[in-house]
Amino acid sequence: MSERAETARRGREAGPLSGVTVVDAASLYAGPLAATYLGDFGAEVVKVEHPEGGDPLRQFGGDGRSWDWVGRNKQSVPLDLNDEAGREAFADLVAEADVLVESFRPGTLEEWGVGWETLSERNPGLVMVRTTGFGQTGPYSDRPGFGSLVEAMSGFAYSTGQADGPPTLPPIALADSVCALHSAFAAVAALYWRDAGGTGQYIDASILESMFALMGDVVTRYHASGDRYRRNGNTSRMTVPRNTYETADGRWVALSGSTEAVARRILRIVGGDDLVERYPDMESRLAATAEIDARIAEWVGERTREEVVETFEAHEAALGPVYDMADIFEDEHFDARDAVVVVERERAGGNEGATEDSGGSESEEVAMRGVVPKLSETPGRVDYPGPELGAHARAVLRERAGLSDGEIDALVEEGVTAVADGRGGGGE
Repeated sequence: MSERAETARRGREAGPLSGVTVVDAASLYAGPLAATYLGDFGAEVVKVEHPEGGDPLRQFGGDGRSWDWVGRNKQSVPLDLNDEAGREAFADLVAEADVLVESFRPGTLEEWGVGWETLSERNPGLVMVRTTGFGQTGPYSDRPGFGSLVEAMSGFAYSTGQADGPPTLPPIALADSVCALHSAFAAVAALYWRDAGGTGQYIDASILESMFALMGDVVTRYHASGDRYRRNGNTSRMTVPRNTYETADGRWVALSGSTEAVARRILRIVGGDDLVERYPDMESRLAATAEIDARIAEWVGERTREEVVETFEAHEAALGPVYDMADIFEDEHFDARDAVVVVERERAGGNEGATEDSGGSESEEVAMRGVVPKLSETPGRVDYPGPELGAHARAVLRERAGLSDGEIDALVEEGVTAVADGRGGGGE
């Protein structure tokens, strides 16, 4: 193990999940991101991915940037689970792990002889997170589960978008991210129960159900009134005013009058006491949504974004600028909170496949969102971005699976694993 990697390992020991070993055998977002969250807070994450190409996240979007942050703090150990030798090495890794995260279709690992029953018999304390689109059971369990599908099927897309427009899918991996948060929470809960005298267990994490969980009050209202909660743009059926508005300089702001006091402050800013007296409560404001919205749009449209924000801040009314990434990177609050962190990726000789003694090195700065939430005594951290494919294979297979260098070389020759000898990511 290199000095740099050893330093990173010692740093991880300060995290609240120090001593927890996670095997991440999932792909794309939901499962791998759950493992990322655990790694952020000190867990040692061994990333098992296919020797040819690795996790599809490495190619996602054509630039590999998704892998940079989802693969952060992880040790890349390629294994071909279609091969018996690969499955044996995988089982050896899981036998020493606390958590396994996987995202294969239900029954796949069982067909390979490395399903829950087999793995838990060998490792009774194992917590196994099984992340799929539709869950391990039910009529849809065999369907491929991409986030876009469940964002549609959860009711989210139907209720999102302009009233006269189509159902709208989010432009980010929202469903996968929500499922990852649920999965990480469940894994920590399961570990707590295990260590309090319980046993290991498996977690059936459905991306569809995680996304559906966001629709909480919509579910309750439909049952009570039959309201399907059709999309309503940026306005709200429960709060007026609420919308986004374009400023005189072509920027945008968003506001919300969710409480009585704030709603009155907003009305007073754009229309004085007369407007407040005309719409004294939420019921009257809901009945006059269009008129109130037009008054605010006119007022905002006559001023620059800076003027609008300053006025609302002076009156303690709830309003915020609509940011793009350029705004976020320049904002002092995001900077003060370490919302964006920059980490360094080192490559020997500028070649990801070069050896450490090949001479020279190049580094690249990689920006990514920081660790949340913030713990006062054991905060999370980012040591390095997603590593090269196979960057840790030799060390992990030697130390955790008990394989000799010769046996590892044989697996490399057979295409069962891949080894990168350079220092990409965290190095070995």
